[in-house]
Amino acid sequence: MRVGVEVGGTFTDLVAVEGGRVVVTKVPSTPRSPDIGAFAALAASGIDLARIEDLGHGSTVATNAVLERKGAAVAFVATAGFRDLLFMQRHDRRNIYDLFYAKPAPPVRRKDCFEVSERLRADGSVEMPLDEAKVRAELVPALQAGGYRAVAICLLNAYADPTHEKRLAALIVEALPGVLVTCSHQVAREFREFERASTTLLSAYVQPVIDGYLHRFENKLADAGFKGRFTVMQSNGGRLPAEAMRESAITALYSGPAAGVVGATRQAARSGFKDLITFDMGGTSTDVCLVQDGRPSLASESEIDGLPIRTPVLDIVSVGAGGGSIAWVDDGGMLRVGPQSAGADPGPACYGRGGAEPTITDAHVMTGTIRPAAFLGGRMTLDAEAARKVFGPVAERFSLGVEQAAAAALQLADANIVRAIQLVSTERGRDPRDYALVPFGGAGPLHAARIAEELGIATIVVPPNAGVISAYGLVASDYTKFDAVTRKMKLDETAAREASKSFADMRARLATQFADMKLPGELLYTHTLDMRFVGQAFEVGVEIPADRLASLDAAYLAELFADAHHRTFMHGATLDRPVEIVTLRVGATLPIGMAPKLDRETVAAHESERTRIFHGEAWVDCARYTAEALTSGQQIVGPAVIEGHTATTWVPAGWTAILDAADNLILRRAS
Repeated sequence: MRVGVEVGGTFTDLVAVEGGRVVVTKVPSTPRSPDIGAFAALAASGIDLARIEDLGHGSTVATNAVLERKGAAVAFVATAGFRDLLFMQRHDRRNIYDLFYAKPAPPVRRKDCFEVSERLRADGSVEMPLDEAKVRAELVPALQAGGYRAVAICLLNAYADPTHEKRLAALIVEALPGVLVTCSHQVAREFREFERASTTLLSAYVQPVIDGYLHRFENKLADAGFKGRFTVMQSNGGRLPAEAMRESAITALYSGPAAGVVGATRQAARSGFKDLITFDMGGTSTDVCLVQDGRPSLASESEIDGLPIRTPVLDIVSVGAGGGSIAWVDDGGMLRVGPQSAGADPGPACYGRGGAEPTITDAHVMTGTIRPAAFLGGRMTLDAEAARKVFGPVAERFSLGVEQAAAAALQLADANIVRAIQLVSTERGRDPRDYALVPFGGAGPLHAARIAEELGIATIVVPPNAGVISAYGLVASDYTKFDAVTRKMKLDETAAREASKSFADMRARLATQFADMKLPGELLYTHTLDMRFVGQAFEVGVEIPADRLASLDAAYLAELFADAHHRTFMHGATLDRPVEIVTLRVGATLPIGMAPKLDRETVAAHESERTRIFHGEAWVDCARYTAEALTSGQQIVGPAVIEGHTATTWVPAGWTAILDAADNLILRRAS
């Protein structure tokens, strides 16, 4: 049995797969203690934990620790002269016309930043040895007096040679055995001092939080008789055993959204769709990602709360447009939606838990696309009058009917999502019309058709049990780990040979790490070079085909770089300037084999019913179906509403829906 438990902002989802049997559970999240919601889902599923072989978990614990500034008391140690690195940051302004603009604040005070006497040059040679006597005499007493739970070490040019960082870490651990120490070469062995320092600090900041959370989770599992493997989702779309995650906590920041992309990609592939735009609309946000040829786009850097993180993440764009997103009126009198959310507590007004502001879920109740008696398959009844009450002031403000005000809020949410999809497609040289839209999350399939019409997309793939696809992704994902190292080399034959040798060393290092994690099996590798013209400020990722690794030469690498540069910038295909290699990256993946099939729960077929939906500016008569009662090959002509246990799908006029053999609901727009 494989089980995935994903903690979202509003609901905690569980998917259990055993042979041909699928168990799906949704329970309210408990934001203050996410593990409580996770174990509530396990309890509600009725599963015997002793029978679980593989338990995958994804949560927002690390994300919340940063956003809410609830991480550990952390100290930052840098090379002498670089104490203020985290505060000086880059010489840029996000909002150039904001007279009160302030740079993002790191989660550390200046008085908690320290210096050590040492210096490496960019090539790794030693300019000044580490002054160990001064470390013992000055730094160690200061750290002892500070009462820190974690220490982040980021020494100048340590990516080139980590010897000084390793020795400094050993001295600190020897003097403060209970303190968790994180070094930059462990989490981001790359150049650019501020980005590397920020990544190291954030990793140290959340490490004690993740460590404590996983310990509590594992203890509860052990008490319940669990003896299987407990794994945690990473931001890069792969899992790692919980023990390994304690050493790379920073990779868990976006585990929930990443799991959803993996689950959607695996399920859509069963119907032959590999070029996708995934679209996860949950309770608090919407996350979109572009998938090319079955592979989600990967970015080498992201940011959280304005602070950069230099670690591989799925290239996901998030906007504040979820089921719990609040509709509000700004100072200029314009209606807005999000990013504020009602979350799980109190939640939308229709939940009847004290919510007093209009949300997207309330809007769907008002327009009829969510039937109060059928929410979560009838396991939760919504309060339609409460939804009407909170939308009353909005309707009055704009002299609209309540249903019109609700429809306006839905249109604004759609516009926010369309913009997010354009960011991952149009603005990166991809035409969204060439892709199938894969909506999931509790609200995704309700918005998908309108969003597809805006973008000119003709095909939508709605997975079965669309509301729990992120949890499914936890049992369908592989084990993955990445390694990167900066080695600046002007491109010539010597550099090509050095790159080939470095790739081999990195593969060996990753293989050792998988062996240490007790994950046997044949690893699959990806190899990428970050390259640029000499004098450029930023690099272009160039993926190296596996069959050419043994015979790399400068001319071939230059050709690959020219193609990649032209795809990105639409110029520079002629190599009339010198080129350099900057950073080498290797990804190692241990496949889980065939992903478990996510079947829907079937019930006896019955005739469709008639209902009314407020669409556009008027009420529309349409058919209503139960998703679990559909039969393979059955065609539905819009307008229609298809209600499922975890999500509802809206099929407007001009669209048809067919359930295929993989249990995916395929929506196509009439040409």
